[in-house]
This record gives sequence, structure tokens and C-alpha cells, in this order.
Amino acid sequence: MSLPKDEERARERAEVIFAVRSGQITAEEGAKRLGVSRKTYYEWERRALEAMTEALENKTPGRPTTPCDEEKERLQEQIAELQNKLFVAEKTVEVRDMLHAYELHNAGKKKRAGESEEKKQKQKKKR
Repeated sequence: MSLPKDEERARERAEVIFAVRSGQITAEEGAKRLGVSRKTYYEWERRALEAMTEALENKTPGRPTTPCDEEKERLQEQIAELQNKLFVAEKTVEVRDMLHAYELHNAGKKKRAGESEEKKQKQKKKR
């Protein structure tokens, strides 16, 4: 299995940088092998050493923390707020329905009570 071209080039650059750093060849020879100026060679060397240093730093164990997505957090807060408002609205509707049912029930009682009173009145008149 062959490596992609970019990866092959990166490995070649790393080999040359290690050869220079270990004193096997000079920076000028390394730049020549890579077909770049000494200035470019030193830039690549600096970047390679920084990347290697960063890769070898102690890291916190476990999964890395996911970066904070401000828009996502803002949207999640809005969702939570809207869910709370929806809950309150649903409960308000429930209470209104209960009050309406209670009012209908009381109206029925009053009507029945009124009808019952009328019956009593009629019965009294008949006597």
C-alpha cells in the first residue's frame, strides 16, 4: 500500500529535518535535497519541532473537551425557554378547561335547584 503523495513528501521532509538535527547533513544540504531555500527549510524545521513538542505534551486523560459552540448554546437556551413557556401555556389551558367545567357544573346545579324550587312552589299552590 503506497502513501498519498502529500504524506510521502511530509515523511521525506521529516527525514531530512532529523538528518540535519542529528548532524548527519547541514541545513544547506537539507534544503538542497528538498529543493527549497534555506529560509524555507528553517521554517519547516521550526513548524515540525513545534508540532512534535505539542504532540508530546501531557494531556488531560479521557476524551478531549468539545469546543464551545456559542450559537448552539444560545439555541439550546432558547429551546429550554420555549419549552418552559409551552408548559405554562398547556397548564393554563388545563386550568381554564377545569374552570369552565366547574362553571358548567355550577350552572347545572343552579338550574336544577331553580327547577326544584319551581316544583315546590307549584306543589304548594296545588294544595
